[in-house]
Amino acid sequence: MTRRRIAVLTAALVVPTLLAGAPGHRAEAAGPEAGGSPAPSPSALVRGVDLDTVTIPELQARMKRGSLTSSALTLEYLRRIEAVDPRIHAVLRTSPTALRQAAASDVRHRLGRTRGPLDGIPVLLKDNVDTRDMPTTAGSTALAGSPPDRDADLVGRLRAAGAVILGKTNLSEWANFRAAKPTSGWSAVGGQTNNPYVLDRNPCGSSSGSAAALAASLAQVAIGTETDGSIVCPAGMNGVVGHKPSLGLVSRSGVVPISAEQDTAGPMARNVVDTALTLSVLSGQGVTGGTGGTGFAEAATRPGALRGKRIGLWRLPSLGTEVDALMTRTAADLRAAGARVVEVTPPYQDRLAELEFPALLSEFHRDIDAYLATRGGPRDLAGLIEFNRAHPAERTCFAGQELFEQALAAPPTTDPEYRAMRAELRDLSRRSIDETMAAHRLDAIASPANPPAWTTDCARGDNDVIPSSTPAAVAGYPSLSVPAGFVNELPVGLLLMAGGHRDAELLSLGAAVEHRLDAWRAPRYLPSAPAGGARPNGR
Repeated sequence: MTRRRIAVLTAALVVPTLLAGAPGHRAEAAGPEAGGSPAPSPSALVRGVDLDTVTIPELQARMKRGSLTSSALTLEYLRRIEAVDPRIHAVLRTSPTALRQAAASDVRHRLGRTRGPLDGIPVLLKDNVDTRDMPTTAGSTALAGSPPDRDADLVGRLRAAGAVILGKTNLSEWANFRAAKPTSGWSAVGGQTNNPYVLDRNPCGSSSGSAAALAASLAQVAIGTETDGSIVCPAGMNGVVGHKPSLGLVSRSGVVPISAEQDTAGPMARNVVDTALTLSVLSGQGVTGGTGGTGFAEAATRPGALRGKRIGLWRLPSLGTEVDALMTRTAADLRAAGARVVEVTPPYQDRLAELEFPALLSEFHRDIDAYLATRGGPRDLAGLIEFNRAHPAERTCFAGQELFEQALAAPPTTDPEYRAMRAELRDLSRRSIDETMAAHRLDAIASPANPPAWTTDCARGDNDVIPSSTPAAVAGYPSLSVPAGFVNELPVGLLLMAGGHRDAELLSLGAAVEHRLDAWRAPRYLPSAPAGGARPNGR
């Protein structure tokens, strides 16, 4: 989005109809700054509001008083995208109607007819979530033509709640389910998303752009998707909050799939309160809960004390000594707040690792064929494989599409061996969490969400064997990543998981943990990580 375009959008605050038909697109890409010092960042202040730290309830209070409008807030985020995104390449495109949406929200606020806590709040969507007014590509040029015919169900919920759909974010192409050695955060459509904390480091995937955009304060909240780790790992690696909901809590209709047995969309934000408020809209359960019980937002805005909570720490020393030392400090902090922290190792992890990938291959073939049949471009997985062979742009970072080819040859989901495999996965993954929690009388299991971000390297691919997300992902149970601290300028998240449909309890606990650890820090956009120890004030 050019400076001239921003000027046009500014004028459109007065005459919103001027925006009709105006194109929204991504800021021009640029590489990281040379040298060892971060370039200055534009201020994150708008009308006295610090976008880095403000919460949705605080924004709504200002809108109610009339000291802030959605139009001013949306315009400021558009300006930040123009100024900051060329360093990190997180935002693929902005919506041509964003300021019209904001102006409509301003009218509702003036009339006292707001639609809830997301009314007027700018939201970015991962670009595997269907939008009728913008392309939805999953990062692939194969889908870069006409937009889908209709919005994903979750987008409809956001629009009905008055949220401002600000634009679409980059992602690992096909949600990291194409090549055997992919590079997270790269897509043929969007190029490489960089980690805002250290620009030559990886943002993890596949919700790379959503997490990086939030770290850089380019929107108030974002939507990610996860099959196994694709919300919680990017959240941890970019120092933000990400919630993978219980399976089925958020509709996956209109989301480019990998597996109906594990896929879910979920909210990401810079704090747990905003994450919970967004989940309340995505799930349709509202702020106070759809059945009269405690709602997600209520649970996060009224977090209980940590005193008396029992948390099982799954250390995962394979993620390195520095991460393990951070987990030791985290456990000490939680104990000092009155929590009981005991060390645990959930069972059956080797068997889960053995079975998950073959099951996903069969499910991907089934589900991607069904999705592609609704879109222009390749009509099935076989056509998609041929498209990639014929288009060099799809091979500029890595050429492989081994997962596509293996999925094409995988047994169908009607095969008895596949069905037995998925049944065993479901059983063992749920038992791995349920038995661990019952044996130690736990409120949640905690583990590192990610290692320090590795250097992005297309030739080498990712270094991302991160087992902590798998039990909850395969079981369909909720998980939540909150900032835990830093290892040499690089954020590390604490992953919390609990039993099925305990999302509200997990968000309440996550809010208490977030408050105690107080580990969030704004990124400095360093070109590379300096040698030395942990970041000052970074736990």
